[in-house]
Amino acid sequence: MIFFKLILTNLRRHRIRSFISIAGIAFSVAAMLTVVTILQGAIGMFSGILSSDSEIIVFERNVSDLFFSNVPPSVASEVAGWAMVSHADPVLFGIVSSADHPIITCFGVTPEDARIRNATWISGDRTRFARNSDDVVLGSRAAEFLSAKVDSYVPIGHGTFHVIGILKTANGFEDGGVFMPLGAAQKFFHKEGSSVITIKLRHKEDAAAFKARVKQAYPNLIGLENAEFSRSYSQFKILKATAWAVGGCGLILGGLGVANTMIMSVFTRIREIAILRVNGFSNMQVAGMIFGESSLVSAFGAIAGLLIGTVALFALKLVPALDGYVDATIHPAVMFLVAILALLTGVAGALYPAMYAVRVRAVEALRFE
Repeated sequence: MIFFKLILTNLRRHRIRSFISIAGIAFSVAAMLTVVTILQGAIGMFSGILSSDSEIIVFERNVSDLFFSNVPPSVASEVAGWAMVSHADPVLFGIVSSADHPIITCFGVTPEDARIRNATWISGDRTRFARNSDDVVLGSRAAEFLSAKVDSYVPIGHGTFHVIGILKTANGFEDGGVFMPLGAAQKFFHKEGSSVITIKLRHKEDAAAFKARVKQAYPNLIGLENAEFSRSYSQFKILKATAWAVGGCGLILGGLGVANTMIMSVFTRIREIAILRVNGFSNMQVAGMIFGESSLVSAFGAIAGLLIGTVALFALKLVPALDGYVDATIHPAVMFLVAILALLTGVAGALYPAMYAVRVRAVEALRFE
């Protein structure tokens, strides 16, 4: 108990210095939590686009990005005829542009696609979709920034399209996107097939048999369950690695701040440490005091950082322009891992100060000015 009081006393004696170290860890933790959560949310939303009312995704093998995948048009109709398949929906992904909006996600879909069937139609008639090749449906956000309404015409790329409906979806990418009839999208992007085929099975237990049959019937294609795809897709791996790398750099900077604080603390307490040694403090106790101070700073910083990060995520979600794009759901595993990393960073920052304090010779330190 006395040892713990000594640690608290040492931190209180240098309040400003301790506060700066705590703030450094806190903002590092908040940045890491925010970046990781936002990118994981983006991955989840993109996965949601692919897994709309389906369990398996079929796409071209060995492609770096689904935008480059090309599944032959005959495959969807053939696979839809398999007894184990409830429905097979071909989807073509692309990027289109309009005035002042160079990047808009485009979805080439059939009228039976779940995105069209299950969306909330704000205006327009779903039964009109795909009657004409120049008809498009806009997500509500896309309709807003394109200043479009039903029966208006919008310039997209080098063409002009007739808006027949506006729908609302929970997914930001879809809500800010353009839905074209599959045939029109194939012509627009000069592509014969689709990017993927989303598969709904009659029984989920048939997933392994379906994937094996795809591998046998179409050697150039691969079928993956939604969870498998999320784990193996290269772009998702890059995003996850980037998130942890950025957050890690922030924690390293926070750890350097802790190290600087502890070094300064040791240098200004040389005589005090010598007195403790004369009064029977062992090397382990002196080192434990330094590590205890560092751990306490890191713990306070981690708690403050988790609170700041959580508030920041919910604040971002309330920004109208980001609604649907930011997922404020924080996974407990991510919070736990970030907190552990913060504590380890703080402990690592105390290594050199602790080693220096242990090497202090009491007789020489008492003469230290």
